[in-house]
Amino acid sequence: MIRLFCVAIMLAAAFTMRAQSLKVMTYNIRLDHTVDGVNQWPKRSDKVYALIRKYDPDILGIQEALHHQLQDILKNIPEYTAVGVGRDDGKTKGEYSAILFKKDRFAVQQQNTFWLSETPDVAGSKSWDAAITRVATWASLRDLPTKKEFIIVNTHFDHIGTVAREKSAALIKEKIAAVHQQVPVIITGDFNSEPTEAPYKNMLNGEALKLFNPRPATESQGTFCTFTVNAAPCKVIDYIFYTAELTPKNYQVITDHNGTYYPSDHLPVMCIFLWPE
Repeated sequence: MIRLFCVAIMLAAAFTMRAQSLKVMTYNIRLDHTVDGVNQWPKRSDKVYALIRKYDPDILGIQEALHHQLQDILKNIPEYTAVGVGRDDGKTKGEYSAILFKKDRFAVQQQNTFWLSETPDVAGSKSWDAAITRVATWASLRDLPTKKEFIIVNTHFDHIGTVAREKSAALIKEKIAAVHQQVPVIITGDFNSEPTEAPYKNMLNGEALKLFNPRPATESQGTFCTFTVNAAPCKVIDYIFYTAELTPKNYQVITDHNGTYYPSDHLPVMCIFLWPE
């Protein structure tokens, strides 16, 4: 009886600790493309599901997901639901920058998607020197155990347009600052920008919205590696940014692989955030 009581206390304590924190992951899952051969989505999707289940994030921002890939994840890991739209038509066409979250823990207060362009409310729009259409999806979520609210944003910057990436950083901060209202903000994504480059610096320049990066200065692991393990140096282009209301801990770049291939050509980044006292 005493042993059962102790186990119950430990489980209750673990639940309370989990409720007082947010485990956030960003993951470019790579679109389903026939050129990937042995690494095409149907041949590696189980590895992606397994990784997500293993690390069990509360919030998961995914990039490059086509509609059927998003549906596959939700079907195979049913504890999540999602917000987001396809970037080509604002419905289901094209890649999503979707936000997945535990549906028994969070309630959506507001959600929307805007385009990284000079006409952000026009579906399918692109501007500057962007090669393709890009979006940012955001949601205001209420954490049911704590009754706390926060804003989560997920995005994928252009891979070609240097001006587009710089402008996208400014646009996201301006748009989110307009709905910020003193609640914590977390921004996840593939920013196609290394720490020495202007778009990354623009995310952290303090203009419109003051953001921080939890990645330790001592962290050397890159995030964009291609599928093949050790085939090329990994670049640091995937990030989780946050506002000062939150306290980060346990940042990690997840390097799980089967000895030959990673589940995606990007590695997921994960961090735990503690609520303010």
